[in-house]
Amino acid sequence: MADQQFDIVVLGGGSAGYAAAIRATQLGFSAAVIEKDKLGGTCLHRGCVPTKALLHAAEIADVAREGEHYGINTSLDGIDVARVNAFRENLVAGKFKGLQGLLKANKITVIAGEGKLTSPTTVQVGGDTITGKHIVLATGSYSRTLPGLEIGGRVITSEHALELQEVPQRVAILGGGVIGVEFASVWRSFGAEVTIIEGLPHLVPNEEESVSKQLERAFRKRGIDFKLGVRFKSVSQDANGVTVSLEDGATVSADYLLVAVGRGPVTQGLGFEEVGIEMDRGFVLANERLATNVPGVYAIGDIVPGLQLAHRGYQQGIFVAEEIAGLNPVVVEDVNIPKVTYCDPEIASVGLTEAKAREKFGAENVTSYEYNLAGNAKSSILGTAGTVKAVRVNDGPVVGVHMIGARMSELVGEAQLIVNWEAHPEDVAPLVHGHPTQNETIGETMLKLAGKPLHAI
Repeated sequence: MADQQFDIVVLGGGSAGYAAAIRATQLGFSAAVIEKDKLGGTCLHRGCVPTKALLHAAEIADVAREGEHYGINTSLDGIDVARVNAFRENLVAGKFKGLQGLLKANKITVIAGEGKLTSPTTVQVGGDTITGKHIVLATGSYSRTLPGLEIGGRVITSEHALELQEVPQRVAILGGGVIGVEFASVWRSFGAEVTIIEGLPHLVPNEEESVSKQLERAFRKRGIDFKLGVRFKSVSQDANGVTVSLEDGATVSADYLLVAVGRGPVTQGLGFEEVGIEMDRGFVLANERLATNVPGVYAIGDIVPGLQLAHRGYQQGIFVAEEIAGLNPVVVEDVNIPKVTYCDPEIASVGLTEAKAREKFGAENVTSYEYNLAGNAKSSILGTAGTVKAVRVNDGPVVGVHMIGARMSELVGEAQLIVNWEAHPEDVAPLVHGHPTQNETIGETMLKLAGKPLHAI
């Protein structure tokens, strides 16, 4: 039996957990991270990083197909899945090695094993008791499924999809949210026939409706099929494929069914409820300062209701360490955290949709403008279509920015500064944006809302 003591003990070594530990040691605390799998969690090993590696490979495939349009004689001879997977695995391995070195450099103790909360100040790992003056819960999430829909065989989750050693000829995707449309984009670029099944009226239903409609048009143009507003009923499978039955009587046949209906919190069997922590459907309830109802115990990342994003996890990890240190860090609401969907075309957004802004401030008090990328030289060079839409309160700040088009993820940084600093379009309009860049699209949108458009009508 061993008993180790620290100022802060973090249960979970994913994005949120290791960020909390790093910031804690910067502030002079001793910190331990308990991780049953690998540091970096889902994001590094099974989520953000490997999926974006696949998406980049898919982009290369599309560029090869389209070279002739730009006067470059290229062609796509095929997809070498083994080498694509090797690229992805090597990338992840390099980042994992770097992360291990980062925690070592910050003098963070990493404890391998499955931890269980046994009191407000102790976590049990095997026969060892790890004691902390403060406990931070950061145990992450898993791929959910629907009641009665069993994962196995040709019914797969995103984790299994990453490991496929083939490009499916036909694939069905249950769920038109971020994970679903990203894999749809990859597989279509690799040559598969793709059908998305989404029970709500639009793809990426949490985005601005005009953005969802533009994505649907773009996907139709790419040959990606989708069925909206219809619910899944059942699936049958054999050695050769799956048949998905929908509630409207339609069926979809495919080699695989990817279940992409969201992620659930990893909290079961970890002692949280026994210690008295308030829960709701598996999620840990925490206040806006990320404190649970049990003094000294905090919760961060995917186990806290709200956006399940790695960068939200980073922010919450930093926040919690600073909160424990008494620095009174600033709360950033979930709505003002940037969101990015890395399909083709990309989607990036921050802040309120126009509908939500009208609901909050009154329809008569809200103005919006949607700038078309057709007016942007760099977007035309790249051959992308899309828009940048900003929503403002009349005579007040910008409260939302919503974008669709190639490389929009790289613009969301300025967009989130505008929204979070509550900038008025008149504040941004005098600032200079390099030409020709896609960044100009934000500048043009702000100029229009400030009443002095240049390349907008």
